[in-house]
Amino acid sequence: MKAITVTDDSNRSLNWQDVPDPTCAPHQALVDIHATAVNRADLLQRAGNYPPPPGAPPYMGLEMSGTISTIGDEVEDFKPGDRVLGLLTGGGYAEQVAVPATHLLPLPNDRDFVWGAAIAEVFLTAFANIFIEAELQEGETALIHGGASGVGTAAIQLCHQAGCKVIATAGTDAKVARCLELGAAFAVNYKQQDFAEAILAHTDGVDVVLDIAGADYLARNMQLLKLRGRLVVIAVLTGAEAQINLLQMQVKRLRLIGSVLRSRSDEEKNDIIAAFKKRFWPMLVDGRIQTVIEEVLPIQRAADAQAILGENRNIGKVILQVRS
Repeated sequence: MKAITVTDDSNRSLNWQDVPDPTCAPHQALVDIHATAVNRADLLQRAGNYPPPPGAPPYMGLEMSGTISTIGDEVEDFKPGDRVLGLLTGGGYAEQVAVPATHLLPLPNDRDFVWGAAIAEVFLTAFANIFIEAELQEGETALIHGGASGVGTAAIQLCHQAGCKVIATAGTDAKVARCLELGAAFAVNYKQQDFAEAILAHTDGVDVVLDIAGADYLARNMQLLKLRGRLVVIAVLTGAEAQINLLQMQVKRLRLIGSVLRSRSDEEKNDIIAAFKKRFWPMLVDGRIQTVIEEVLPIQRAADAQAILGENRNIGKVILQVRS
């Protein structure tokens, strides 16, 4: 098969080239990939800063959609020829991938592979961190940083459908407008206003913060959190180290939660996917929740696709088409 590999040169150049075919374990399905999507983790892996977990494919790509070509002896819920989408530990930038069958969801007949490729990583990340880690409840308020990102556009919709008030931050007026269209009650252009001041002028604080910024946002996130508020950090784009006011955390009874999805065990991912499928999957299938897609590019243009994310030009997902 072919896959995108990274050359160890000054540009970390990407190449679509022949690589060994994957093998299918008894609990796995071998999927012919039709589409995958770009995530910031891919940019980190390309730079050499986010190696795949042990046993994962060496190639980038944390989600995909495609058609099952082979199933292992222990697989019962799928068969060859089934159209699926799925969560990966790696290997999406390729023609084939072997994935635990429990990490797959059936692709509805009226949905295409591009739609399927825009779901797994961002919706499961948003769901796991907001509803499992932070335990967001109906009637509470959630602050979603990077509201126009792939995870952000997913998180806004999940929170809105769960009966929660949503506040978002974004870096352009167009992105702010899209956050509002997706269900945010209030959104702040953080490049034009201090987001904490703007939010406190609008509300009395928030119950949950989903943060991608890290160091520069920590003090303001804690300021915004109400009594017993929860801060979930899923990325550290502004830095990994910051001072923390422990007294503020103690008095307000705050919970600060660090979280990743990729390196979790198969069993944890099984539980996340099963819970998501029960609660929100029907809303995706019937259109109450949308996939948000910025652009679709052929897999051979993976470097161009990653540049869109690297330059923050996207609203939602950037998709790579492997097969038509």
